[in-house]
Amino acid sequence: MKSKRVGKPVFFVIFVLILALSYSAFFGFHDYFGDTEKTYIKGANKIRWGIDISGGVEAVFSPDKKGLKITDSDMESAKAIIETRLTGLNITDSEVYVDKKSHQVIVRFPRTAGNDDFDPQEAVDKLSASAQLEFYEGTEKNGTPFMTGEVVENAAYTYNQENGHCVSLKLDSKGAAAFYQATSNAAANGTKISIYMDDENISTAGCSQAISGGQAIIYGDFEQSEAEYLAKQINAGSLPFALTTDTTSADGKTTGEGGKLQIISPTLGNNALKVMLIAGAIAFGIVCIIMIGRYRLHGFVAVIALLGQLAGTIACISGFFPDTNSFTLTVPGIAGIILSIGVGVDCNVIAAERIRDEFKKGKSIDGAIDSGFKNSLSAIIDGNVTIVIVSLVLMGAFGNPDTFFAKLLSPIMNLFGSSITGSIYAFGYTLIIGVIFNLIMGVLASKYMLKSISQIKLFRKPALYGGKKNDK
Repeated sequence: MKSKRVGKPVFFVIFVLILALSYSAFFGFHDYFGDTEKTYIKGANKIRWGIDISGGVEAVFSPDKKGLKITDSDMESAKAIIETRLTGLNITDSEVYVDKKSHQVIVRFPRTAGNDDFDPQEAVDKLSASAQLEFYEGTEKNGTPFMTGEVVENAAYTYNQENGHCVSLKLDSKGAAAFYQATSNAAANGTKISIYMDDENISTAGCSQAISGGQAIIYGDFEQSEAEYLAKQINAGSLPFALTTDTTSADGKTTGEGGKLQIISPTLGNNALKVMLIAGAIAFGIVCIIMIGRYRLHGFVAVIALLGQLAGTIACISGFFPDTNSFTLTVPGIAGIILSIGVGVDCNVIAAERIRDEFKKGKSIDGAIDSGFKNSLSAIIDGNVTIVIVSLVLMGAFGNPDTFFAKLLSPIMNLFGSSITGSIYAFGYTLIIGVIFNLIMGVLASKYMLKSISQIKLFRKPALYGGKKNDK
């Protein structure tokens, strides 16, 4: 059965779309209103670099009180909660490990996403807060709370016209009963319900009637980002004990007792990053020249597809759209991009060699292209699916500890140690994104562009596709 021909304009449509994606992914779209920058599409300059490139913070957390009875289980619990909070801050390139003998939790992490005025102490405070949620009848934190955060099944950010940015709470049956009783008392006596996070009053409100159904709302003078983080903090749970760190000044002197906080200088630095980018650009250029030189028109189409693959990968890392966060790109993450480009080159080489083989069998241009892509598909799919599976395993074993894959593969992660988890996760992420775009660009886009351009009379020459001049 003959394959359906692809119209001549298809090549130009795909080519223009890839160019548009490439420009927007690398340079983005933004405008200025006075001194305020409005970002419509994020470019590569919005990528958040990992601690191994841009530096970051190292914090050594210790219990804030002496004489506490702390078990190994408490230390592991504190580690897991801090890892979840780091994920809530969109910090994936982090290193968290515990010293059970000294009762310390050591954390290393880069700058937070979208925060140009990076305040390391603020970030550390968010991680070390015990985050104990308590509900009191009245306006003061007196006596025993009628319920705590342990009864909260889920917290979520919400917004309404009356109260603005809020956090909605879903309570379990025990919490629903306690909240109903407390709001009944408040409605009958004209008193209020106060909610505290550690020692800070985050919400105080009156009740006109008893509230049933296990739903509660925390509202106050919140910004959206504050309400969103509060919800994530509640979902992460409270630490088994509050933590503290020292503050390290710019001259390296520390104050206080307990842990330590210090700023980490970049291990590669901006100059080294520029060298890496230049070297990558040169290598990409050499690959393009070799592809075009050996495979002619198919090589040119392959280069366009590789550009689309790289642009799609960069877009997924930078966040692309203004309301999404940038992924943390590390040195292993860059290695994942490079490896995925190599996979993309291999994909196009396999297809091009199959097309050459079809010309040797006496096929026409159309027949050779159709059969070449068809015969190469199984080998390409097999190779790419294998890499996808490996990437998923890496992301599951070394990613967010609360995911299904992380729980399933935790024994593997423990063999390697937690100090490399963020970097390995970044490698898996960029590799799987690159492979997905390789399947889109290197298989689909390449095929339709080549079938389309082959319909143009100027390019109806077998020699342009790997055949000989005397082929039909």
